[in-house]
Amino acid sequence: MLAVPLPRSASGLAGAAPGRRWRREAGRGRQGLVLGIYSSEKDEGAAQFTSAGDAFDRLVSGKLRELLSLCGPPLKKGKTRIFHGLHQDFPSVAVVGLGKKNAGVNDQENWNEGKENIRAAVAVGCRQIQDLEIPCVEVDPCGDAQAAAEGAVLGLHEYNELKQKKKPVVTPQLHGSAESEAWQKGVTYAEGQNLARYLMEAPANYITPIKFAEHIEQKLRSFSNVKVHIRPESWIATQEMGAFLSVAKGSAEPPIFLEIHYLGGANTNDSPLVFVGKGVTFDSGGISLKPSSGMDAMRADMGGAATVCSAIVTAAALNLPLNIIGLAPLCENMPSGKANKPGDVVRAKNGKTIQVDNTDAEGRLLLADALCYAHNFKPRAVVNAATLTGAMDVALGSAATGVFTNSSWLWTHLYEASVLTGDRVWRMPLFEHYTKQVTDCPLADLSNIGKYSRAGGACTAAAFLKEFVTASHWAHLDIAGVMSNKDEVPYLQKGMAGRPTRTLVEFAARLSQDSHNTK
Repeated sequence: MLAVPLPRSASGLAGAAPGRRWRREAGRGRQGLVLGIYSSEKDEGAAQFTSAGDAFDRLVSGKLRELLSLCGPPLKKGKTRIFHGLHQDFPSVAVVGLGKKNAGVNDQENWNEGKENIRAAVAVGCRQIQDLEIPCVEVDPCGDAQAAAEGAVLGLHEYNELKQKKKPVVTPQLHGSAESEAWQKGVTYAEGQNLARYLMEAPANYITPIKFAEHIEQKLRSFSNVKVHIRPESWIATQEMGAFLSVAKGSAEPPIFLEIHYLGGANTNDSPLVFVGKGVTFDSGGISLKPSSGMDAMRADMGGAATVCSAIVTAAALNLPLNIIGLAPLCENMPSGKANKPGDVVRAKNGKTIQVDNTDAEGRLLLADALCYAHNFKPRAVVNAATLTGAMDVALGSAATGVFTNSSWLWTHLYEASVLTGDRVWRMPLFEHYTKQVTDCPLADLSNIGKYSRAGGACTAAAFLKEFVTASHWAHLDIAGVMSNKDEVPYLQKGMAGRPTRTLVEFAARLSQDSHNTK
């Protein structure tokens, strides 16, 4: 039977919407299909199918190309058209615009544009197949099966654990078998980010410190080269982590220090990469209480812990050949009669005293003790991630993670990893100028905020952390701006973003290949 074209763009139908009959009949078929098509170099030229698209068009005797030509102008990047009835095995076929065929690294945008185009296009196509209630979709590798898999798996993820009415589950599969290894790698990367998204999106009464730790432990249980230690409050006290405990004492939920050892290196005694993640499972601000509007989003203030732990789960799944240690101080920041008060002075693990001038600047107190502890492992490099400052959101928005580092070698690896993943990073200043603003303190060695208050808030927070680091290769990732997604990243649905998990994984993978160079 001749297919009836129903042109559809990413923002909605350009023609008549497929009604319930189409959804019902399409859903009875075996599976949907997403195929890519490149834009012509010339505006009026004919668009070019991918290899898989060409093969399918031949299978249906050129009908797909014919129908596309009848639908109007060539398909633009990120737009889709969906066709029904072309082939009995694929009741619905979504054709997605990939942009220019030879798009590569865009130096202005600091990412691989071709990979981003594939992720975005495949995500839109898969969602449209999901709207038709088809349980399985085969995806054109589009010349980069890893990027296609990431787009499919990330694009279909949605947190609906607590809803009675859920969208149908759609399983994406590779169309063809030529790039199965790259496809599976992309699935693994995307599932890692989705784990972080799940943890960040879940309500704070479902992801408490202990429940967070147990969830990660369960994810790592099947790996023989991983050890997970869930340290209780008594252990934290013996480690003299006074800064961390001062935040935790305001909540009825006991704190947890989660410690993960992934021993993937050929020599388990090799110096590890240490990931440290801020794990405030709910941040009310404490006595310096936040405004009620938007406070519910502070269930994701453990995004640093979520991303670094998810990166380690992914590294284990990929069997990366290096040793990684993950550290996540987990607690809530709540107001109570036991909570920190503005002006209180607490003592960190390294003996330095801290004047707590703002109890809502609590994440750096957790990280201070965790960073001190990280040095016990003689790390090859230390990378911490934290939803640390609203100032970072003001500075960069959701375009990139801000990176403060004392190591150009470390920065280069992070930057190059981010170009591949499309989850970008941007280097920020770690000047002595900012250090003076946190060390000029009337009652203690340090203040937990800069003396000029809001000025350079992300930079003074990084300068504060630097006071607890002696490692030659350290980077602080402020992920506050990339915590959530509205519509900025087209292959992520609205909600918590789980960024920059894939960049951390790619960074670790690059580090495993550069095992003899830390200069």
